[in-house]
Amino acid sequence: MLTLTSPSALLALLGLLVPLAIYLWNRRPGPEVAVGSLRWLAAGANRRLRNLKPEQLALLLLRAAVLGALAVAVAGPAWRQVRPAGRGQVLVGPELAGTPALAATRPGLDSLRRRGYALRWLAPGLPAVAADSLGRYRGPAVGSFAWARVQQAVDSFPGQPLRVVVSSTLRGLAGPHPPLPAAVRWQLLNPGALAATWLAEAAGTPDSLRLLVGRSTATQTTFRTLAVARPAGGAPLRAPGLGPLRYLTAADGTGQLRPDSATQGPGLAVTGPLRAVLYATPSHAEEARYLRAALQAAALGLPVSLQLTTATAAPAPAAGVNWLFWLSDAPVPAAWRAAVARGAHVWQAAAGPGVADTSQLVAPAAEATAVALFRRTKGPALAGAAPLWADGRGRPVLARQAVGQGAFYQLTTRLQPAWSELADSPALPALLLEVLRSEPAADAPAALSVHDQRRFDPAQLSSTLGPQVAASILPISAFTFTDLRPWLVLLAALLFAVERWVARRAAASSSISAA
Repeated sequence: MLTLTSPSALLALLGLLVPLAIYLWNRRPGPEVAVGSLRWLAAGANRRLRNLKPEQLALLLLRAAVLGALAVAVAGPAWRQVRPAGRGQVLVGPELAGTPALAATRPGLDSLRRRGYALRWLAPGLPAVAADSLGRYRGPAVGSFAWARVQQAVDSFPGQPLRVVVSSTLRGLAGPHPPLPAAVRWQLLNPGALAATWLAEAAGTPDSLRLLVGRSTATQTTFRTLAVARPAGGAPLRAPGLGPLRYLTAADGTGQLRPDSATQGPGLAVTGPLRAVLYATPSHAEEARYLRAALQAAALGLPVSLQLTTATAAPAPAAGVNWLFWLSDAPVPAAWRAAVARGAHVWQAAAGPGVADTSQLVAPAAEATAVALFRRTKGPALAGAAPLWADGRGRPVLARQAVGQGAFYQLTTRLQPAWSELADSPALPALLLEVLRSEPAADAPAALSVHDQRRFDPAQLSSTLGPQVAASILPISAFTFTDLRPWLVLLAALLFAVERWVARRAAASSSISAA
């Protein structure tokens, strides 16, 4: 069907009134006729006005056609046709390659292939699946982008039915998803075990080990702490719910747990207790009390014990100290700055009297309760620091600057009632726990994504558009457009050439008649 990209340009058709007005009012001067009486002139003039009509009608129509063709060309005419739909596409999640669930579905996939469906991996570029490669996938690592890949397939194959065969685990279908048309059909397959148990973290004391064991089922993921006796180096270790492990001791005295299979497989380092020093000047004594209590509450969620020491004099870096909480208006000593590059972590409180401010803390652990902020520091933020906590205006409340193997943490407010409600907030221990765990558990999200067995709720697969509405809406890419402007310009040029030829013939005829 014919469509216009700029319908308002059709107002240019009003230009057709110009040649029409010229032809209606353009009159040739009448021939001079010698008459014997002037009384015949007035009657001749009146009769000419009553018989007003255009002359050379062919020229009028040709010139109007030239202007009309150009006006329609400016409006951007195009011929729109529905793109012919293919037989369909089957999108297979790469995480299913080689699993028994996909092998059991192989007869159905082969039936769809015989009906004309094309098989593609739900991966970057939507590569085609060879006839003999359903059991394996060779390509880049695929993350939790199933929704984005399906949306890409909808745009790449408009009007075609899509069948999506993916794992039923939540890790591949997490996050928000766009509304999809009703032509997308889903099939969720169970990729393997119904539950998984793994060792998330391990911490040690001279005579015992503290293990953080994760367990994930179809409905939930939980963690529990186990305390076991510390075995000798190289001795096997057995813990409830875990497979056989072997405890290895390195030359520097650090320990590592590996699966008991000839020391093959990934190992997990055994960390020691978390040692921290809290230094506060008299002007920060109130903040020190709140911070000490919050740290002791946060330590209950750590897999290791927290050894917190309070200092009244500026401490010097010591071996094994992981954290320094510097509550002073004075700058951090150079010795501690050098220790940060070797792996220490320094927490700096807001210095000076600060300035009045009104905002609220926006943090994951505090989203259920608003935490008001009343004052903030005037000093500049740490260069290149990443905000861990932010207020409602997007300004950092706690920023982290990585330096070497350690990091600086700058708090732009204080943990005391005159500065903020953080001191009395029940969310403060949870916020501090995330900060303390940020280094030892840096690989925890990756491990959780591997072992997460929670299942996706099929009810969330329904499109946010109704079936009838979604089926009636076709994307722009479902049509093909043929631009008609070049043909209209060519038509206008041909009509102009014909108009010039007719005009020259009319002028020649007039000159012959006058002669």
